Amino acid sequence: MSTATDNIKDTGQLDAWLDKRLDELLPSKLEEIHAQKTPSMSIIATKGTLDWAYPPFILASTAAALGWQVDMFFTFYGLLLLKKDINAEVSPLGNPAMPMKMPFGPTWFRDYEWPMPNLLMAGVPGFEKLATGLMKKTFKNKGVASIDELRSLCLEADVNMIACQMTVDVFGFETSEFIPEVTDYVGATSFMPVARQSDVCLFI
Repeated sequence: MSTATDNIKDTGQLDAWLDKRLDELLPSKLEEIHAQKTPSMSIIATKGTLDWAYPPFILASTAAALGWQVDMFFTFYGLLLLKKDINAEVSPLGNPAMPMKMPFGPTWFRDYEWPMPNLLMAGVPGFEKLATGLMKKTFKNKGVASIDELRSLCLEADVNMIACQMTVDVFGFETSEFIPEVTDYVGATSFMPVARQSDVCLFI
């Protein structure tokens, strides 16, 4: 009878000791596991204009340079950023926040923000070509890499680029039109688990 009682006491003490040790060791162990985990990021790229092409590639290349695992899902107009030849243009129309600065001339001329009303942007033939050329020249003057260069940096850093199969089908594209590094053509159902497990998920 006394032996059974002693066993119960011993078991209770053991449980209490285990709980105490677990409380002492678990936080540091979890912190160690978290520190060793490779951060991950998923980016959903939906736009194909020149100005909207920069954010996903800049974020992806930066995260990859920091050692993150990066997956990019290109859908709708964002799919155009995976084509062999990127012909992205900028559309100032409907984007009143975009400053229009000149990439040439004296400092005062380059620093001035030119007001461009929507009526002018919509009515002047070739205005988007002009705006695209000015933006590309400005980026070059500031030492900013081109979209093709940023995409190459991402590929060199093993960023996984995924094409939306539904968009490919809807717009009638052929896989031969895209860069050979793109090997995954999947739907949203296949990409959702990847996004769910990512530490950071961005919709651009």
